[in-house]
Amino acid sequence: MLNIHDNEIVSYEVDFRESRITILTLDGNEDSVTTNIEFTDVLAHMFETQLQGSIIFDISTFEVSRFLKSNKELLEKQKNYGWPMHYEKAEDLLEHLQNEKYNYYVISASYGLNGWVIAKGYKVYN
Repeated sequence: MLNIHDNEIVSYEVDFRESRITILTLDGNEDSVTTNIEFTDVLAHMFETQLQGSIIFDISTFEVSRFLKSNKELLEKQKNYGWPMHYEKAEDLLEHLQNEKYNYYVISASYGLNGWVIAKGYKVYN
C-alpha cells in the first residue's frame, strides 16, 4: 500500500448513492504526487476539525467492537433516528457489523481533519 503519512488532504467526496468516500491527497514531495484514499461500502462516517492544509498522520483499521466502545454516547444519542442503521440493542448492531464484515477505520491527523469511517473496504491508489 502507498504511504500516506504526511500527505495533505486536498478534498474529499462523500457519495451516498454509491456508499463511497474518496479523499484526494498530495504528498509533501517537490513533484506533489496525487494519492486517492477510497472507502467502499460505507455505512457511516464522522469527520472533525476540517481545516485547509490538513495533514494525515495515519489510517488505522480496528474491529467494529472498538467502534461501539469508542462511540457509545453518540450511538445512544442517534439510535432513535436510525443511525447508523435501525437496531434494538447494541449487541444487534455489533452482530450486524461483524456478519457483514465491516471495519472501523480511524483517520489520525498531524494537523486538521481526523475522524472515522465504518466501511467494508479501504484502498490507496494513484
